Amino acid sequence: MPKLIHLYIKHVLIGFGIAAAFVAMLLYFNVANLWHLVTHSDAGLMAVIVLWFANGIVFAGVQFAIAVMNLKDDDDDDQGGKRDGVSVDLSRMVPERVTAKANTKRR
Repeated sequence: MPKLIHLYIKHVLIGFGIAAAFVAMLLYFNVANLWHLVTHSDAGLMAVIVLWFANGIVFAGVQFAIAVMNLKDDDDDDQGGKRDGVSVDLSRMVPERVTAKANTKRR
């Protein structure tokens, strides 16, 4: 399996794990009376699954983005970029007046 796919799957699983912990804390601390709503509703389990899945998508995306941004390229040559100067003769640059003409006819 390519390294990038392995990295993606690993960090998506981490993101969904973080989402599971987040939803568990939401239920445990009864934020917005969520525990009562989930336990006293017919679709409570479905609501928890949807909440976990939606948060999992967000946390997985953030987790993978952080992982990609932390990748580094090991370049051994410390040459940097080429800083070739552009030579411009400022004495030859003369401003020129340009007149703009507008169409005054109305349709």
